[in-house]
Amino acid sequence: MVQIILSGANGKMGHVIERCVSEREGCRVAAGFDLNTNVYSDFPIYQNPEDYTGEADVIIDFSNPAFIHPLMEYAKERKLPVVVATTGFSPEQITYIKECAKEIPVFFSFNMSLGVNLLVTLAKKATEILGGQFDIEIIEKHHNQKIDAPSGTALMIADAINETLGNTQKYMYDRHSQRKKRDKDEIGIHAVRGGTIVGEHEVIFAGHDEVISLKHQAMSKEIFAVGSVNAALFLIGKEPGLYDMSKMVD
Repeated sequence: MVQIILSGANGKMGHVIERCVSEREGCRVAAGFDLNTNVYSDFPIYQNPEDYTGEADVIIDFSNPAFIHPLMEYAKERKLPVVVATTGFSPEQITYIKECAKEIPVFFSFNMSLGVNLLVTLAKKATEILGGQFDIEIIEKHHNQKIDAPSGTALMIADAINETLGNTQKYMYDRHSQRKKRDKDEIGIHAVRGGTIVGEHEVIFAGHDEVISLKHQAMSKEIFAVGSVNAALFLIGKEPGLYDMSKMVD
């Protein structure tokens, strides 16, 4: 039986992941970490990771960027693999996560959906064919409670496209402040916040007299929960290193 520690256990995604794990054979949530320690299932929840010394095989983190340091230090101390599914990290925090991956296995992705990661692959392929001839814009939509903008997924898509173009592009987030024509070497990234939109990402390739659009729409949070549990089971037994969805589906 795989013993999972759930970081962010009392958040919305924490509850979804707990339900997903409870319906799956061969694994269980052994403990949770959260500022809110209200217990809603058959596992204890702690504010301080150091307070849990019981059985554990892997950690799934869907919490807050501010919690990443104590969580990763705990994981390194216990030699536990970590699935980092939290978003909104600063560049410094991302560097820290990558450094931790030198000591423990770390699965790090801005989006745990298999479909979104397919979208990234398709966007890279389209860029290889259309790059330099088509303007590229990314539109992401999320619920009105999401704090970070643009989404980590939008940035993941933009980075993949930019890498395909030799990292020659600049990102334009706030076009209304720029009273000039669109530059050829930019990727527009636009954030929409409203209602209960789970997550929607669209990549637009706009050329002369034709437009190509790639789009992914999440209908529920469960796809991210399933992805994170799959990543956790994949990570067990792996050597220290940085892993992502592309390695899991190879």
